[in-house]
Amino acid sequence: MKIEEVKSTAKTQRISAHSHIKGLGLDENGVPIQMAAGLVGQESAREAAGIVVDMIRSKKMAGRALLLAGPPGTGKTAIALAIAQELGNKVPFCPMVGSEVYSTEIKKTEVLMENFRRAIGLRIRETKEVFEGEVTELTPVETENPAGGYGKTVSHVIIGLKTAKGTKQLKLDPTIYESLQKEKVEVGDVIYIEANSGAVKRQGRSDTFATEFDLEAEEYVPLPKGDVHKKKEVVQDVTLHDLDCANARPQGGHDIMSVMGQLMKPKKTEITDKLRKEINKIVNKYIDQGIAELVPGVLFIDEVHMLDIETFTYLHRALESAIAPIVIFATNRGRCQIRGTEDIISPHGIPLDLLDRLLIIRTLPYNKAELLQILKLRATTEGIAIEEDALAALSEIGANSTLRYAVQLLTPASLTARADGAQRISPPHIQAVHTLFLDAKSSARILTQHSDKYMK
Repeated sequence: MKIEEVKSTAKTQRISAHSHIKGLGLDENGVPIQMAAGLVGQESAREAAGIVVDMIRSKKMAGRALLLAGPPGTGKTAIALAIAQELGNKVPFCPMVGSEVYSTEIKKTEVLMENFRRAIGLRIRETKEVFEGEVTELTPVETENPAGGYGKTVSHVIIGLKTAKGTKQLKLDPTIYESLQKEKVEVGDVIYIEANSGAVKRQGRSDTFATEFDLEAEEYVPLPKGDVHKKKEVVQDVTLHDLDCANARPQGGHDIMSVMGQLMKPKKTEITDKLRKEINKIVNKYIDQGIAELVPGVLFIDEVHMLDIETFTYLHRALESAIAPIVIFATNRGRCQIRGTEDIISPHGIPLDLLDRLLIIRTLPYNKAELLQILKLRATTEGIAIEEDALAALSEIGANSTLRYAVQLLTPASLTARADGAQRISPPHIQAVHTLFLDAKSSARILTQHSDKYMK
């Protein structure tokens, strides 16, 4: 007889460079705590970012832009992600890199506009007639196939729904049975079915079944109150890009030329400006009627110096639009040439007229004590045991090279310690991996010293 341990179904996620970021780490007065929510130091930058979050929440910052500027490895991307965490999952956050605009299939300005629209949410509130309750019975009724043959078809489905006030048995169309199967509905689930469209939404498992299993797989919801048949306010969150895509699907004919035309089209088709204007009109009408609410989100453009003069000009126009998100730029460049020009040098590689629109947040290099705290935090996040002396040695290496290099040495040092049969990383393990790998500064020094041995 084989006995296996039932493992928890809690989600396991891969650890990325910013997995430890949980927010900006501010107290109730908006003052940064030295080490909190996965962030260390950068107090003035975090405090400024906290004010930006408040402005976004109060809907007073749509169409404005922010620039995070500082040397590499000073937490610019971390602060942008912390802003996203603070805003929560109801506010759209769309990250992109400057080089993404250079696609062979689609225009540069179109890539920017797509991401702009992804960063603008629309919250639609509708009062719908629904049947809501806990499923007590789910029985498909089969009949002989009217087309003949051996198979049987589902003619209708009998479903029982229970609320705190009573129960109701419904006879539903077979198309609704398909929706129930897609949503994986079973007895004991709390669902609602829209009376007009027949759309089915599974809300979770009824909390009366909460003691069934001690696993983290289910979301338990209380038994609905009131009648089974009722009017319910349904809230849907979509982005403007979702609406664009839904309305841009080509509705071609069925003749051979139309079919061939669909096959020959590239996978990614552009959405026309005319279509977007029509969608904006409908959106504005919904907002005026009080059906919908606009939720300006955040578009984060990392490595903004990679954009060229054409895309910067387009950004100007896009930021002045009535429907625009909050744009956060990040760059590690100082004074450099604006891409797409011959001889125009500008701070951060951004044209001066656009730079004049931005609120600029500066990030500073970390000191040795802050490096030590960050490395300790990363070791904890990655589940690596390390001695205090080894951490001090690693922070010394980080101070002489870069934070990113020091963080990247953690895993090789952990593997070296394991190969030695040690439970924790000690200073000799750090020294061993440091001699095996080079940081960028050491590599550049070697290239300079032995330039004659390399091809030019």
